Amino acid sequence: MYEITLASTAELNGIAALLQSNSPSRGGSLTGEFSRDVVARMLADGAPVVIAKRDAQVLGVLFSSAKDNPAAPPTIHAMLAAWPGKPDAYVYGPVCIAETERGRNLLPKLYSALQAHHVGREAVLFIRSDNAASMKAHLRLGMHRVANFTLDNADYLVLSDWAP
Repeated sequence: MYEITLASTAELNGIAALLQSNSPSRGGSLTGEFSRDVVARMLADGAPVVIAKRDAQVLGVLFSSAKDNPAAPPTIHAMLAAWPGKPDAYVYGPVCIAETERGRNLLPKLYSALQAHHVGREAVLFIRSDNAASMKAHLRLGMHRVANFTLDNADYLVLSDWAP
């Protein structure tokens, strides 16, 4: 049903379109806006980015990045101040799934593919506290809440997939 692969610059426009369609300015629940240039920089970061496609259309994307990325947005810095994770942990996200594909078990497929590139490493992510759907989906993956933080009058939950 889905082709799950590592993203390349060939999918830049499809990834940017998916993220932009779910941006806050369009009523979506992503944190931040993702212009084509921002997405291009995120892809160039070098960390694995997993996508799901069907008929060449990008239907899901899951980014990862290094904890020490100086270009990371303030939310990442605040998250890591609240919970730095293990020394080799990585930043998980953002993740975005096309509205038509939600509820079809795509997130576990993206997460499993990403784990194959970060074997044995802890994923650290944040979710806005008012995003119940994302929280529920990530708890089903086996992640758990480890901290919280507030930034720009918004409350966030920090999750990890590390089981002590």
